[in-house]
Amino acid sequence: MTKEKIRKKHSKQLKFKAALALYKSEKTISQISQEYGVHQNVLQRWKKKLMEEGPEVFEDQRQKKSVIDPSADLERKIGQLTMEVDFLKKVLGQ
Repeated sequence: MTKEKIRKKHSKQLKFKAALALYKSEKTISQISQEYGVHQNVLQRWKKKLMEEGPEVFEDQRQKKSVIDPSADLERKIGQLTMEVDFLKKVLGQ
Protein backbone atom coordinates (compact mmCIF):
# COMPACT_ATOMS: atom_id res chain seq x y z
CA MET A 1 0.00 0.00 0.00
CA THR A 2 1.49 3.33 -1.03
CA LYS A 3 1.13 6.50 0.91
CA GLU A 4 -0.18 9.49 -0.97
CA LYS A 5 1.28 12.79 0.03
CA ILE A 6 -1.41 15.25 0.91
CA ARG A 7 -0.34 18.84 0.49
CA LYS A 8 -1.75 21.32 2.92
CA LYS A 9 -2.70 24.74 1.70
CA HIS A 10 -1.64 27.49 4.04
CA SER A 11 -2.88 31.05 3.97
CA LYS A 12 -0.47 33.82 3.10
CA GLN A 13 -0.99 35.25 6.59
CA LEU A 14 0.14 31.99 8.22
CA LYS A 15 3.15 31.77 5.91
CA PHE A 16 4.14 35.33 6.73
CA LYS A 17 3.73 34.86 10.49
CA ALA A 18 5.68 31.59 10.52
CA ALA A 19 8.50 32.98 8.35
CA LEU A 20 8.68 36.11 10.48
CA ALA A 21 8.78 34.04 13.67
CA LEU A 22 11.67 32.04 12.20
CA TYR A 23 13.43 35.25 11.18
CA LYS A 24 13.12 36.72 14.68
CA SER A 25 14.78 33.57 16.10
CA GLU A 26 13.02 33.89 19.45
CA LYS A 27 12.14 30.18 19.25
CA THR A 28 13.87 27.19 17.72
CA ILE A 29 12.84 25.98 14.31
CA SER A 30 11.43 22.84 15.95
CA GLN A 31 9.20 24.93 18.20
CA ILE A 32 7.95 27.03 15.32
CA SER A 33 7.38 23.91 13.24
CA GLN A 34 5.22 22.38 15.94
CA GLU A 35 3.40 25.63 16.64
CA TYR A 36 2.35 26.16 13.02
CA GLY A 37 2.14 22.49 12.00
CA VAL A 38 4.59 22.97 9.16
CA HIS A 39 7.70 20.96 8.31
CA GLN A 40 11.03 22.63 9.03
CA ASN A 41 12.11 22.55 5.38
CA VAL A 42 8.94 24.38 4.38
CA LEU A 43 9.60 27.01 7.04
CA GLN A 44 13.11 27.53 5.66
CA ARG A 45 11.69 28.05 2.15
CA TRP A 46 9.13 30.56 3.42
CA LYS A 47 11.83 32.46 5.30
CA LYS A 48 14.04 32.56 2.21
CA LYS A 49 11.14 33.84 0.11
CA LEU A 50 10.35 36.47 2.73
CA MET A 51 13.93 37.68 2.73
CA GLU A 52 14.12 37.79 -1.08
CA GLU A 53 10.73 39.34 -1.83
CA GLY A 54 10.12 41.31 1.33
CA PRO A 55 11.30 44.68 0.00
CA GLU A 56 8.70 44.49 -2.80
CA VAL A 57 5.99 44.94 -0.18
CA PHE A 58 7.12 48.53 0.27
CA GLU A 59 7.50 49.28 -3.44
CA ASP A 60 5.88 52.52 -4.58
CA GLN A 61 2.58 51.57 -6.21
CA ARG A 62 2.63 54.71 -8.36
CA GLN A 63 5.70 53.40 -10.18
CA LYS A 64 3.93 50.13 -11.00
CA LYS A 65 1.01 51.97 -12.61
CA SER A 66 3.28 54.06 -14.81
CA VAL A 67 4.77 50.94 -16.40
CA ILE A 68 2.62 50.15 -19.44
CA ASP A 69 2.57 46.78 -21.11
CA PRO A 70 3.61 47.50 -24.72
CA SER A 71 1.68 44.54 -26.14
CA ALA A 72 -1.56 45.70 -24.47
CA ASP A 73 -1.03 49.19 -25.91
CA LEU A 74 -0.52 47.75 -29.40
CA GLU A 75 -3.61 45.53 -29.12
CA ARG A 76 -5.69 48.54 -28.09
CA LYS A 77 -4.38 50.56 -31.05
CA ILE A 78 -5.09 47.70 -33.50
CA GLY A 79 -8.64 47.46 -32.18
CA GLN A 80 -9.16 51.19 -32.58
CA LEU A 81 -7.83 51.19 -36.16
CA THR A 82 -9.95 48.18 -37.09
CA MET A 83 -13.07 49.96 -35.86
CA GLU A 84 -12.14 53.08 -37.86
CA VAL A 85 -11.61 51.05 -41.05
CA ASP A 86 -14.97 49.29 -40.59
CA PHE A 87 -16.69 52.65 -40.03
CA LEU A 88 -15.14 54.14 -43.17
CA LYS A 89 -16.16 51.12 -45.24
CA LYS A 90 -19.78 51.57 -44.13
CA VAL A 91 -19.74 55.32 -44.80
CA LEU A 92 -18.24 54.88 -48.28
CA GLY A 93 -20.63 52.03 -49.07
CA GLN A 94 -18.05 49.34 -49.62
